[in-house]
Amino acid sequence: MAALLVAGCGPMSRTHRDPGNSHEVVTSAPAPAPGEAHAEIRVQGGRVSPPSGWLEARRGQPVRITVTSDVADELHVHGYDVEAELPPGVPVTVRFPAELTGVFEVETHESKLVLTQLAVR
Repeated sequence: MAALLVAGCGPMSRTHRDPGNSHEVVTSAPAPAPGEAHAEIRVQGGRVSPPSGWLEARRGQPVRITVTSDVADELHVHGYDVEAELPPGVPVTVRFPAELTGVFEVETHESKLVLTQLAVR
């Protein structure tokens, strides 16, 4: 199966369905669906673009975060425990429902950059 994921021509998609931690990781940058809270973020030369800010969502709203990094890293959405590997130069999209209310940091693990704050009301 691993060989198929590496050798395949289309986008790679993995869906995680653990209780309390259901999310999808897609190695591509599909267009946001209507009604999704979404952010597209680039990390280049240790800088975040657009500069770290806020992504607002309503409880129950689908969230989509696409990150493209110029170096290998790992994306982490705190509170939701959503994680995804960031290969250099490849857009990676995580999708999950905003089921928890509060403010949650979205960061990279290796470079320790804050990408955005997810505010769910």
